[in-house]
Amino acid sequence: MRLVKHPVLCNYYVTYRCNAKCAFCDIWEKPSPYITLEDVTQNLRDLKRLGVSVIDFTGGEPLLHRQLPEFLGLAREMGFITTVTTNGLLYPKNAEKLRGKVDMLHFSLDSADRDTHDLGRGVACYDFVLESIRVAKELGERPDILFTVFRKNLADLEAVYRDITQPNGLVLILNPAFEYGDVETGEQLTPEELDYLSAFGKRKGVYLNEAFIELRRDGGNHVAAPVCRAASTTLVISPSNELVLPCYHLGEQKFPIGGQLYELYNAPETQRLAALEGRLPACEGCTINCYMQPSFAVETSKYFWQALPSTLKYNWEKGTWKRLIGVA
Repeated sequence: MRLVKHPVLCNYYVTYRCNAKCAFCDIWEKPSPYITLEDVTQNLRDLKRLGVSVIDFTGGEPLLHRQLPEFLGLAREMGFITTVTTNGLLYPKNAEKLRGKVDMLHFSLDSADRDTHDLGRGVACYDFVLESIRVAKELGERPDILFTVFRKNLADLEAVYRDITQPNGLVLILNPAFEYGDVETGEQLTPEELDYLSAFGKRKGVYLNEAFIELRRDGGNHVAAPVCRAASTTLVISPSNELVLPCYHLGEQKFPIGGQLYELYNAPETQRLAALEGRLPACEGCTINCYMQPSFAVETSKYFWQALPSTLKYNWEKGTWKRLIGVA
C-alpha cells in the first residue's frame, strides 16, 4: 500500500566536478557547469509545491560550489531538511559559512588507516576528515561519518567505530557499496558478511538501513515486481538545470526545467517515463541506496518494516523527526 504519493526527496547536483577520484565512482570524470542561485530559488519553490521535504545538495563535491551556503540557507528558510556529504577537503575553510545550515552533514571516511582511505579516494583527504570533525564539533555541529562498505574494508569498521566515531560522539552510517552502469566494484558481500554488517548496524551510535541488507539477500530490485520507486519519490536535478529520469545513475532522459519544474514533473511525458521506475532492463538487480532509501519509506512492504527501526533511530538521534512531522 502506498503511504506517500508525492516525491519526498530532491537530489540536487550542484556540480558533477569533484576534487577526489574515488575508484567506485565515475562522476568526477564528467565535465560540468555549476547551478545558479536564480534556478535554485525557483526550483525550491516548485519542490515545495510538489511536497518534497528533504534537499540533498550533492555532487561531485558540493563544497566546490562557492554559493552552497546560500543554497542551504534558502532551503532552510523554506522549511526543507538539508543534507550534504563531503570528502572533507574543503570543509575546514568553509565550516563557518555552513554553520547551522546543514541538518545532516556527512563526512566520508572508509578506513581508520590513512593510506587505505586515501588510496580508495584517489586523493589525500584522511587528515582533512579528522580536521573537519574537530572543526565541526568546535562550531557545535553534529556531523556523521559515512562509511562506504566493501569487502576489502569490512574489517576496518571496528577501528573506525572504536577510535573515531565513538570517542567523538558521532553517528557511524554504514553505506553498502553498489554497482551501476559501467562502474563495477566487484564487491558483492557474501551472506556471512551481510550477517556481520547487520549485527554491526545494531550497535549504539551506528546507523544501517536493515532493508539494504535484505534487498541484497533477495538479489536486488526485480523488474517483474519492482521495489524501486525512484522517480516518484526522488527528483534528480542536474547541474545543467535538467530533470533527470528515472534516476541519476540510470538516467534515460533529461528534461530542461526552464523555471517550470512543477509543470514539467506533472507533464504526461514525464509521468510516463516515471512510471517505468524499477522496470527498465538496467533496473534488474539494482541496489542503489540513494533511491532505495526513499522507496522503502513510502510503501508498506517487508522492506518498509525492516527499514523503519533504523530510520526512526537515526532521526531521533539527529532531531530531524520533529521537522519531518512539522512540529519544529
